[in-house]
Amino acid sequence: MPRWIDWHSGLLGAALLMFGALLWVLSPILAPFLAAIILAYIFNPLVNWLEARKVSRGSGTLLAVLLLLIMVAMLLIIVLPLFYKEIAQLTSLIPSFLDHLKSTIVPWLSERLGIEIALDSASFRQFMQENLSDSGGIARRVFATVGTGGLAIVSVLVNLALIPIVFFYVLRDWPLLVASVDDIVPRRIHATVTNIASEIDAVLSEFLRGQLLVMLVMSAFYVIGLWAVGLKFALPVGLITGLLVFVPYLGVGMGMLLGTVAAVIQYDALLGVVMVWAVFGAGQIVESFFVTPKFVGERIGLHPVAVIFALLAFGQVFGFFGILLALPASAAILVGLRHLQARYRSSAVFRI
Repeated sequence: MPRWIDWHSGLLGAALLMFGALLWVLSPILAPFLAAIILAYIFNPLVNWLEARKVSRGSGTLLAVLLLLIMVAMLLIIVLPLFYKEIAQLTSLIPSFLDHLKSTIVPWLSERLGIEIALDSASFRQFMQENLSDSGGIARRVFATVGTGGLAIVSVLVNLALIPIVFFYVLRDWPLLVASVDDIVPRRIHATVTNIASEIDAVLSEFLRGQLLVMLVMSAFYVIGLWAVGLKFALPVGLITGLLVFVPYLGVGMGMLLGTVAAVIQYDALLGVVMVWAVFGAGQIVESFFVTPKFVGERIGLHPVAVIFALLAFGQVFGFFGILLALPASAAILVGLRHLQARYRSSAVFRI
């Protein structure tokens, strides 16, 4: 093997290590840029479609940004007032639920298991009336939090404001960025890199854009299903569960938790809770065997342990957006590993 190949491999390995270290150091500020890149990749086909119909790249990008902002605004306008109303109803039901626990469950635990639990429902009811019974109480709590953690709030707001700005520039210059990366790839491996990039693009296109359809379909399914069994909080619980289905385990876990709490508070009998659980069980079957295969295609081929590790690792480095990126990025890495495995099996080292 020529010596320059060893030197080139060592240099490439050192560059990858430096790049990984740089990502680790800059991870606290990478979230808005990572979110903008993800959104640019998702919206790029739309801008390409507009560009093919004589709409300039800049105008198409501006339309995409406006569409994104309108979607976010509509979601907030619909969801936030609803959540406020439902939370107010929920907090009004909790004291009576505590009274029920105090008169039934607590004596049973004390008599059968010798466990003493002190529930002061009167103090809890007073706390609710003072802090969460109306918009003024909630506002006071929010502004008190802002006063104590102002820098953290400002940081979050700045990151949120950066997303549409970075999104615009990345989406507008997407072809130039792709061409720039293509230009620095050594010609000797250009064909191989292009082939791998095409496979990664196919995997990401199937996963990301298909998953958006899965989120919409499952949101509608959970909202309708929970409404059909009579759950008062069907809309917020269903929306949260459906939108978070993009994050494996978190969506259905959060939905089950919220749905169970709401059902326990609302229903007097266990049957109501069982019906809510049945909706989530049916949702898992529909999503796993019908919706995801139709809109996303075959699973990306990651072992469940690898999925959990990817979620934790990407979440640790990039925060919430890292969790969103974990599975598609892992699928892209898997494509590269498959090519490396094929290269290794065809090498002299494997045949020894």
